[in-house]
Amino acid sequence: MKKPLALIAVALLCAACAPAANTTPAPAEPMTATPSAPVSLSASSGPQAPGGTVPATIGITWDQASKDAAVDVAEKAMADFARPGVEEKQWANDLARWLTPQATADYSAVDPANIPASRVTGPARLSVDEANGYGVMAAVPTDAGTYTVQLLRTGQEAPWKVNWLTPPAS
Repeated sequence: MKKPLALIAVALLCAACAPAANTTPAPAEPMTATPSAPVSLSASSGPQAPGGTVPATIGITWDQASKDAAVDVAEKAMADFARPGVEEKQWANDLARWLTPQATADYSAVDPANIPASRVTGPARLSVDEANGYGVMAAVPTDAGTYTVQLLRTGQEAPWKVNWLTPPAS
């Protein structure tokens, strides 16, 4: 029994005599960042794509059929939206066919009785960004003022869907 105790004592003595590990961090050397590519600028300050070109719309182009379809959806969605006298469930179901999934969730809690518009009073007017074939803004006049409707699509042949309807500015 004395031999194992002697070995443990020797091991503890050796451990106590050993120098402690250096845990002090090495002094930091000054670092300088070197850009690997030129900084891209915002859209209002210059090009963001390499070579200063605007990215393509990846095969989605604006043609008259696309514009007509966007106007049609904006007007029909606004007509279904501007019905404050309709029962909530019916209103939400009618409107949902024009909406993106996110908009369907967002507008599901709206009480149509709180909507000031009750009818569309004229044709929608589009604000088209020729470089963006995926989205468009439409101004839709109503008896409560002009609503702004954002429409999105996922491809050239995909249907337009309403992402949000913004009431007229007060």
